[in-house]
Amino acid sequence: MFLGSCFANNMGSKFSECKLGNLINPFGVIYNPISVGNSLSSIIHKKVYSDTDLQNYNNRWLSFDHHSSFSDSNKSKCLKKINESIQEAAEFLKECEFVFFTFGTAWVYQLKETNQVVSNCHKYPDRCFNRYLLSIDEVVDKYKTLMKQLRAFNPDIKVIFTLSPVRHWKDGAHENQISKSILMLAIDRLCTLFDNCDYFPAYELLLDDLRDYRFYADDMLHPSASAITYIWEKFEDCFFSVNTLEYKKEMLKLTKALNHTPFDVKSVSHQVFLKKQLKKIEEYISRYPHIDFTKDLATVKSQIT
Repeated sequence: MFLGSCFANNMGSKFSECKLGNLINPFGVIYNPISVGNSLSSIIHKKVYSDTDLQNYNNRWLSFDHHSSFSDSNKSKCLKKINESIQEAAEFLKECEFVFFTFGTAWVYQLKETNQVVSNCHKYPDRCFNRYLLSIDEVVDKYKTLMKQLRAFNPDIKVIFTLSPVRHWKDGAHENQISKSILMLAIDRLCTLFDNCDYFPAYELLLDDLRDYRFYADDMLHPSASAITYIWEKFEDCFFSVNTLEYKKEMLKLTKALNHTPFDVKSVSHQVFLKKQLKKIEEYISRYPHIDFTKDLATVKSQIT
């Protein structure tokens, strides 16, 4: 399971490309560690959201715990999206082996009306919030409690912390650096306190290893596609066995084959190609019964004449 900033989405999407089981941000993209922790706590306790947990703003129902992708003009649909996602995440978390936390910033926005640290401001006016910088102790104390809850929920779970390499430039250059430093020190302390916690240096790989604006997107803040690939390769070196790497190659080859666009779907050569892919998928279903190949199977069968 990947929880946190948009960098969590980057890594999780790589898993999806390789058909490696994962769940990405069941509350949507979240940047600060308090809100990330709150989302995991809600998953562990299988919180059921009700009308009182929602706000209506600009004719949209929303939750301050969630990304705007969960918002909806229809209150029932908004609640359904939220509660179904939590239920799916709780079932997934119970069985999964790793949770990856990706922290983006130690700056938080606290709703004045309730003192809640929000995951997303949903374009409410600035005057509705107090903005402040978390301390190292606040982050550590939050996760000391959370790690105990997580272990009780899934005793074999392993936790990997990462620090997003994306600079939060709107905070200010100096303020961003202070923010990242707080998160780095908090993560280091947590990894010392808990033997099931570790750290993956995505931040250092981009800023200290690549060290060049060639590896940034056009906004000069987010990593480019080549930088994400580079970090992903280092990730593979850290976490993937030889068997997993071989499996990844097979799945990427299959995905590439299924994405191939022929000049003539009904041509003899393409029909032979499709039948070859069908046979491969049937072999994979036998070899990897825990992987869902339903869509791949349907894609191929729909083209066979």
